[in-house]
Amino acid sequence: MSIRLRFTLLYTLILALTLTVFGGTLYTIQAQDTLNLLKRDLSQGADKMTEITLKDGQPSDEGQPPMEKPPKPLSFNEFSDGQEFQKFREREIIRILDSSGNLVASPFGRAEEALPLSAEGLAAVQSEREWWESGYVSDEEMLIYSRPIVVDGELVYIIQVARSLTERNRTLQSLATTLLVGGSLTVLIAFGIGWLFSGLTLKPIHRITKTAKKIGEERDFSRRVDYTGPQDEVGQLASTFNSMLARLQTAFQKVEHSLEMQRNFVADVSHELRTPLTTLRGNLGLLRRKSIPADEQADILNDMVDESDRLIRLVNDLLLLARADAGRALAREPLELPDLLDECCRQARQLDPQRKIQLEAAAGLQILGDRDALKQVTLIALDNALKHSTGDIRVTAQKLGKRVEIRVQDFGEGIPPEKLEHVFDRFYRGNDSTVPGFGLGLPIAQTLIEGMGGEIRMESEVSKGSVVILRFTDSNIS
Repeated sequence: MSIRLRFTLLYTLILALTLTVFGGTLYTIQAQDTLNLLKRDLSQGADKMTEITLKDGQPSDEGQPPMEKPPKPLSFNEFSDGQEFQKFREREIIRILDSSGNLVASPFGRAEEALPLSAEGLAAVQSEREWWESGYVSDEEMLIYSRPIVVDGELVYIIQVARSLTERNRTLQSLATTLLVGGSLTVLIAFGIGWLFSGLTLKPIHRITKTAKKIGEERDFSRRVDYTGPQDEVGQLASTFNSMLARLQTAFQKVEHSLEMQRNFVADVSHELRTPLTTLRGNLGLLRRKSIPADEQADILNDMVDESDRLIRLVNDLLLLARADAGRALAREPLELPDLLDECCRQARQLDPQRKIQLEAAAGLQILGDRDALKQVTLIALDNALKHSTGDIRVTAQKLGKRVEIRVQDFGEGIPPEKLEHVFDRFYRGNDSTVPGFGLGLPIAQTLIEGMGGEIRMESEVSKGSVVILRFTDSNIS
């Protein structure tokens, strides 16, 4: 069962129950009110008839010995010649009984004109209590009110006043029919309106379903749910779904980018490995010849050693890069920058003793990081500066607000802007294939710096040189 049908049925059921309770309450109130009105009219009629009977009626035979059979009833003309008695309203049926319940007076003085009075009712009236009951007279339901007339503490007459319930019953039946038919039509109309409105309300959900289906079929995360309604629950669902699609699109693009980088990485690694392996394979083929001079064999062996060392360096760089990509936990401990930078500069000078490396580091500078990782990054920056410049190299460390900045600057030829944006790409070396290396130094440095919560970037200007900038949070800032 669809949610639209469930909503419509629930709404219709609630409305039907509400109309049932309302109709039942209205019917009950109407039935009770009409009955109370009838009782009030009959009670007033009985009061009037009691007054007339005591004034104009024939005396009762109360106190005389009981007869074997009840006396013949009198007509109203015989019972009383009072004008008030004769003009009493005709819509009410009146009977006068003696204390034993025998008919004393009726309109025509016929015994068959007696109104029903149950034994329980007769006993109640004889006990000087009023009595209400309903009964059938000539197949017509009547409401009968019996009241005792007591004179000097003795029951003289019993007044019965009755009125037909036919009109009331017809009115109530008409009311019940109207409520039933009107309620049924209202429920049917409400079902149709509820079905229409629920369809309009759930239309965005259908669009979400269609969008999700198309995304699954086409893998197009750029699609969005078109919703212009209020920001209710459905609107919030549409907004949340669109936000989720945006995040999925970003994640999908990142995955695509990562896969592209992986493909490029594998291609670059294959290319870098192919050259030394080809060289080794060719030299091994030469060594298999028996007529190679000794000096040529020595050259071949030297080439094989160089290529083996190159392979070892490449594999070590790849392993280091793989560990960094795997999120290897780096230490976060206070590091004294002046001492560490001095040690790095001293080791870098051994690579080219003819070059001058200047160090300017303010005393007391500290950062939180991993000593080995920061040392490796600094050596990578110094090694790049030595390879791509011929002049002096300048290393500075200073505090800038809440940050500590390390700069490794050379004064070489610089890097053009179109190449500068790729310096942190793996295996990227521009067009300078004469400089030894694999293009993994700066990518390794970037991964290590980001693992310590720092930042790394490079600035360069053609013919003026380049500078690698490292930034960290001051360890003295809590």
